[in-house]
Amino acid sequence: QVQVVESGGGVVQAGESLRLSCTTSGTIFDGHNMGWFRQAPGQEREWISCISWNDGIKNYADSVRGRFTVSRDMEKNTLFLQMNTLKPNDTAMYYCAVQPKYAPCSRSNVEYWGRGTQVTVSS
Repeated sequence: QVQVVESGGGVVQAGESLRLSCTTSGTIFDGHNMGWFRQAPGQEREWISCISWNDGIKNYADSVRGRFTVSRDMEKNTLFLQMNTLKPNDTAMYYCAVQPKYAPCSRSNVEYWGRGTQVTVSS
């Protein structure tokens, strides 16, 4: 069983930054695209970013492009999400997602989820 653990959430003011981390057990980066989702209260879970396992190509939702950056440390099996210029509507539970081996980046096909880390942005 793959373990996925997010950290780094917190309460910040609008305009500030946070960096989320996602640690995984095993060499999950080998063959697995990884991404970030978020879910605000009363809303559906929203895909926000994905990074390809083989070439590191990154994709972003329009809502975060230009403000958020996904990156990884393959030696440490860790995924990051640098979030800058945060807005109140970025407030949500943020989830790390591991997609099935060799599956393309997808907004819905997730094999493993973390439990999430809460990000709250005050105005």
